[in-house]
Amino acid sequence: MQITVYGPLRSATGEKTVSVAFDGGTVEDALGVFIENYPRTKSQLYTNDGQLRISARISVDGERVNLDDECPADAELTVFPAVQGGTDKNSSGLE
Repeated sequence: MQITVYGPLRSATGEKTVSVAFDGGTVEDALGVFIENYPRTKSQLYTNDGQLRISARISVDGERVNLDDECPADAELTVFPAVQGGTDKNSSGLE
């Protein structure tokens, strides 16, 4: 399976696109294999209680999917990590 990552996930994988061995299953299964191969990605995708971060986005062959959707072994997975940061105040600290 080919997996394309964006943002800080790229520093955890070392490349924009990586390959992992995946026999097919659900999107959650595919993410599990991805995390097994690249453990540093887990904290960027999942909360401490094991829930996919709300702003993390996953697509299979260009279509946005849910974790329980089917994912074929030959699919192309795209992973956008959770967006973090931001405040209600001016970022310069000036008001």
